[in-house]
Amino acid sequence: MIRLKTLVSGAILPILAAGCALTPQADDPVLLKLDELDRRLAAVERVLASGSLVDLTVQTDELQQQTADLRGRTESLEHEAESSAERDRELYADLDMRIQNLERMTRGSSGPVSVLDGGSLAPGQLPVPGGSDRDNYQAAFELLKGQRYEPAAMAFKQFLVSYPDSQLADNAQYWLAESYYVTQQYDEALSEFEKVINSYPTSRKVPDALLKVGYCNYELKRFNDARSALASVQADYPDTTAARLAEQRIKRMDTDGQ
Repeated sequence: MIRLKTLVSGAILPILAAGCALTPQADDPVLLKLDELDRRLAAVERVLASGSLVDLTVQTDELQQQTADLRGRTESLEHEAESSAERDRELYADLDMRIQNLERMTRGSSGPVSVLDGGSLAPGQLPVPGGSDRDNYQAAFELLKGQRYEPAAMAFKQFLVSYPDSQLADNAQYWLAESYYVTQQYDEALSEFEKVINSYPTSRKVPDALLKVGYCNYELKRFNDARSALASVQADYPDTTAARLAEQRIKRMDTDGQ
């Protein structure tokens, strides 16, 4: 039995030795992997030896500190800017109030109170007697902005009588109509908006006036007329704010079944 094992071992060992000899050392996957790991380790050692990794870490820390400093400065500047803006607003408000008080005192000592300061406006009277068309237009517009709609309407009416050929006449006509619209006098407003369209066909106010014609008819429950006017805005003046508003009102009417 022992002899047989000796014979078998003697036969297998040469075969295994021959098999190992058949695989070249350069192609051995284990050796190749070891070589790759050795190269990578050598590369890491070179980086550490040169100190470049340490330098990068130091530079990163410095950049982070600089970023924090810049962020702090930016926040400080923003706070200073907000504070400065607030101070400017307060100074402006104070100065404006003082100027208004001086103007009231001056007017009080020199004559009647202006219509812009609460004075009355008689029929046929301009808000700025003796002033230019632009002066009177601006005065009428200030009345409208101040929600003094009745004197604003009177001022715009007299403006159109006094300055029928003014370049501001179409605007005056539009804002006259608007002074009626905002006070829900829709019949009067409708008539005045139609004058903008008919009397000033080339005015830039025509799209808005046509839109308001639709709005007035809507408020008066004349829904067919409202749709017709709103559709005309969309067709004749596309890509305008008036057209977008007309589309919104038509959708509202569709939703309400009107």
